[in-house]
Amino acid sequence: MYQDLSSNLKLLCSYYDSIADVCRRVNLNRTQFNRYLSGRYKPSPKTMRKLCDFFGVEEYELLLPTTQFERLIQVRPKVQVASGLPRIEDRHLEVLSNAGSLQMEKYLGYYFEYYMSMACPGKILRNLICIEKREEGFYYQRTERLKEHPEEPAFHSKYLGVALFLTDRIFMMDYEALATNEITETILTPSYKNRITRLNGLRIGVPANGMRTPSCARVVMEYLGLQVDIRKALGLCGLYELQDDAIDESIKLAVRNSMSGAEWHFTALA
Repeated sequence: MYQDLSSNLKLLCSYYDSIADVCRRVNLNRTQFNRYLSGRYKPSPKTMRKLCDFFGVEEYELLLPTTQFERLIQVRPKVQVASGLPRIEDRHLEVLSNAGSLQMEKYLGYYFEYYMSMACPGKILRNLICIEKREEGFYYQRTERLKEHPEEPAFHSKYLGVALFLTDRIFMMDYEALATNEITETILTPSYKNRITRLNGLRIGVPANGMRTPSCARVVMEYLGLQVDIRKALGLCGLYELQDDAIDESIKLAVRNSMSGAEWHFTALA
């Protein structure tokens, strides 16, 4: 039985005109949604993700004991029920998504992301990224695993974002979803080969330390495939020394943030 989930969903629905209104907005069958409200069924991972995105909560929060969830909702901004008119930012995203939707299809799947760490200078950071298509847009999750010292526990950060293909460039913008204290942007040169191997580009953001100095770094995204063993992939994420053999030499060269005397701008490597 999932009584806490049921009660938490009912609380969130109370901010809207009716349960039918919620079902229409989330694009869920009313009978199906009633099963979750009954407390006898738990949504599938895909449906749970849709509900969490719509209500602006995390999955683990939706499964909290009801009294704890009520306190959590009370300290957050009130749920804003949208009017029938689309928001300005929604219209902008719709225009941008439609401009390159066909080209983005090619880049769905999992990637390792490499760049020189902004929080730990001199070390390469390897992250896991998953780009997927949901409804009419392309979205991604970037998981970052930081462990500066072997005796310390690993610290995980989750970034959620949107990916757009515009005139021969891939634009990716995300935010840190746990602390909501950072936005990053990555611009990549697409692959013109039939088989994707790597994408090169630039990433701008701030380090996860007290300095928060805006920084730009070269980035490489290494394609892994449409399906991976997520546990094993995350186990390979983290900080690496420049001389570590676990990182390919060509990647080490591609993420070096060096400039020649003739350069006036910091650019991505071809």
